[in-house]
Amino acid sequence: MSIDPRAPCIVGVAARTWHPDEVGEQGAPEPLAMWEVVARAAAADSTRPALLEQLDSVQIVYCQTWQYDDAVARLSARLGVEPRHRHYSGIGGTTTQQLVNATAERMLQGKLDLALITSAEALATQRLFKKRGDRVPYSFRPAEKRPFPWESPPDPIEVAHEVFQAWLTFAVFDNARRAHHGVDLDEYRAGIGRMLAPMTDIAAANPHAWFRVRRTAAEIADVRPENRMVGYPYTKYMVAVMDVDMAAALIVATHERADDLGIPADRRVYLRGWCGANDPVLVAEHPDLGASPAMAAASARALAAAGVGVDDVAHLDLYSCFPSSLHFAADALGMQSTDRRGFTVTGGLAYHGGPASGYLTHSIAAMVERLRADAGEVGLVSGVGMHMTKHVFGVYSSEAGAVTPPAGVPPPAKTPVVAAHEGAATVAAYSVVHDRAGGPVRALLVCDLPGGARTYATLTDVDACRRAEEEELVGEAVLLRSVRVDGDLGPGPVNRAEMRD
Repeated sequence: MSIDPRAPCIVGVAARTWHPDEVGEQGAPEPLAMWEVVARAAAADSTRPALLEQLDSVQIVYCQTWQYDDAVARLSARLGVEPRHRHYSGIGGTTTQQLVNATAERMLQGKLDLALITSAEALATQRLFKKRGDRVPYSFRPAEKRPFPWESPPDPIEVAHEVFQAWLTFAVFDNARRAHHGVDLDEYRAGIGRMLAPMTDIAAANPHAWFRVRRTAAEIADVRPENRMVGYPYTKYMVAVMDVDMAAALIVATHERADDLGIPADRRVYLRGWCGANDPVLVAEHPDLGASPAMAAASARALAAAGVGVDDVAHLDLYSCFPSSLHFAADALGMQSTDRRGFTVTGGLAYHGGPASGYLTHSIAAMVERLRADAGEVGLVSGVGMHMTKHVFGVYSSEAGAVTPPAGVPPPAKTPVVAAHEGAATVAAYSVVHDRAGGPVRALLVCDLPGGARTYATLTDVDACRRAEEEELVGEAVLLRSVRVDGDLGPGPVNRAEMRD
């Protein structure tokens, strides 16, 4: 078969984790040093270490640990290269795959031939230093503090109801899905444990995983002091862990450039299909709170571009920041949560570790290694960003094929959301927030209103919160009253909820 000379392939990968028991009190090196370590390791993995000097693109995933004055320039100087294309990304769990996708499109257009994509976080070390009252001595401080690069400014309606934490919003989505499928509350949480337990087996065997510990389904799902409830139905062992010290790198080349460099065919893994799509930004805007139309559209287009179906995929790494992202992806792909193929090649974000916006660098690197060892098979990687808003899928194989950039997915439909409501409403989704001692303190409700709009509400009755973890609250009638409170964005309305008899 003739291979398109512009076909993009990953020719070098590397991942490195600085485990606490290995680095001790000094912690991991700064991100700049971590980027260099994995970049050089990825070049060595390609069998052509000198290729770093020929890079025409250096791209870095946004680093939450530290903001350098010019991260790409500093890394390029360390590597001894002056790339014509330089990019420092924004944030989100889709970032690395989006960078790979954009690089592939530039390669197909003849704009790039050889690119480095890397990410690193030293958030565990930063936390260690902060706990003992020290500051990590990182280099190249920017002249001015930069604002966090929010893609969408925090919405006042969500701010008023403390719709911030991803463990809370993703739990809201899972509760909506559970109610839609009519599953008993305890059985649903037990099912999450059964879905996640095999991922701990992968993490335990992965030297790069942060938690190399096998856990049973019961150990993940059952509530006890060391596994407290966080946001119902999520226990501590179900949620992503961001405070890790990890770095990874990918080297992407055109097929033609890989030939010129003399990179062996068995080091190459080709990007065969890809697509990204968005669901609405606000949680309450999602017309169906228990599913993701964007995931369904993006996964279908990525697989179609690769010329395969989901049954042809041998290996998966589905984004697993929280169980609902796995549930939604499995539903979109037409898979069961107990699929024999499993959902990860790394161990997932809760067990491998989810280094801020950089997890997909590790996911793709692990997938490349898996496909090298399983020649001819197909792998699927997915990413999720924001509060179930951004979605991306990438299809990979050691075998090249036709490569066509996907058509765009139309913008999502949105349900209107209002700030305040007085009167009757119906619970569309919810989650119960727990304190660090494990006790329920309040519930966040997403409520359907007469006329088709939605709003948020807070339920502060602790007994009602406890009942919401034992009996289905979705579909129940509540009475809302709006009160004005002083918040971070100034005075605004907050809906308080009372259960109706």
